[in-house]
Amino acid sequence: MILAYKKHLYLTYASIFPLMICSGIVYSIFAIYIKEDLGASTSQIGLIFTLGSLSGVIAAPLFGRLSDRIGRKPILVTSMTIFFVVFLFYSLARSFLEIFPVQVLEGVGWSSLGATTSALIADTVPSETRGTAMGMYTMTWYLGWVIGPALGGWMAETFGFRSVFFICSILIIFGFVMALKFIKEPIQKRPRHNKGVGEFTIDEELKKS
Repeated sequence: MILAYKKHLYLTYASIFPLMICSGIVYSIFAIYIKEDLGASTSQIGLIFTLGSLSGVIAAPLFGRLSDRIGRKPILVTSMTIFFVVFLFYSLARSFLEIFPVQVLEGVGWSSLGATTSALIADTVPSETRGTAMGMYTMTWYLGWVIGPALGGWMAETFGFRSVFFICSILIIFGFVMALKFIKEPIQKRPRHNKGVGEFTIDEELKKS
């Protein structure tokens, strides 16, 4: 029988998997879309990506601290909501100038997802399996980025850029619903004498699931 925390881990991986596929789809065609459909120059495309990364640099420690205060799950669900909005706005953009504020929002989405999901996994698993769990999490990212780019070019040629972004925004909803329904919030407890400082104990709700 699968241990409760392993079941929770697999559900966490499954929740973020649609986003990983969609991000692979989007980033395989995004620069082409900005240049060909929205008229951005090569240097402007660089500025767009730089702005998104800069917003992530600023937001990451803030969301990490916030997740310590209110929990991992609310931030994870918020990040998925952000990506839904971002991909939807990409499908509606009519000028590359409209992409700049959306990239700021996307940077916030990536920083909140990255800071929170890894912490959620670390909170859930025993210390002796933490490295394995993080390896599986990283594999989930890369598996999505294997599938996504393989689909991205074909989908753009078949359906058009805007339709692809809209489809991705819809797919994010599946991950959002899974996270909302299945992901539990581990409870941080004071370390016992036989545990390391800052180690987490699995929530009783996970033990019973």
